[in-house]
Amino acid sequence: MSRLLCLIVLSLGLVQTATADENSDRISAYLTQKFGLATEKAQKISDAVQSAASKYSLPPALLLAIISIESRFKEKAKGANGATGLMQVVPGAHRGLLRNVKDLTEPTANIEVGSAILYGYMRSANGDLNAALKSYGGSKAYAQKVSLRVEDFAAVAPPQDAAAHPGAPSGMCEADRCATPDNWVNAFTVPAASAIGGSGAAATSN
Repeated sequence: MSRLLCLIVLSLGLVQTATADENSDRISAYLTQKFGLATEKAQKISDAVQSAASKYSLPPALLLAIISIESRFKEKAKGANGATGLMQVVPGAHRGLLRNVKDLTEPTANIEVGSAILYGYMRSANGDLNAALKSYGGSKAYAQKVSLRVEDFAAVAPPQDAAAHPGAPSGMCEADRCATPDNWVNAFTVPAASAIGGSGAAATSN
């Protein structure tokens, strides 16, 4: 019986790995087609997004939306206040997270730090994604802009199954907020009257 259970667990693990690889390949192909990225670079960004999304229980589409707005997937992008890289992390505002980061323009490191910052804002806001995005981008308009952009990535980057990652931080995507791409509309409650302007420097302090 225990042998059968081991086989079942092993097969489930293989299915999850295959699904993750499938999602990563789909995202990579989309980035190459839509944003003109080289295949190798697109794959690296895709893998980094999948990894950070899993670690911090954040929907991959959300991270991709933020990156597309902040840098259009240009890892050397520079912005106001020293904002750097794909997710436009501001080193001066988040020194504690950068202790072991040698190069903030490196995609994996940048996406890891940017995701950690967003996760921290989510925890501070008790899971309120609008408030977290406002802190990250500096305005309600930024949150609205991200919500619209998420829709572009929802089909190629479906939400990951949090149950498949028991070690991931909890408290994210509670209730039905991140259950399916269709629920993204309800996850963002920024007033429609808000003007959608530039994002400014992301990951800045309040």
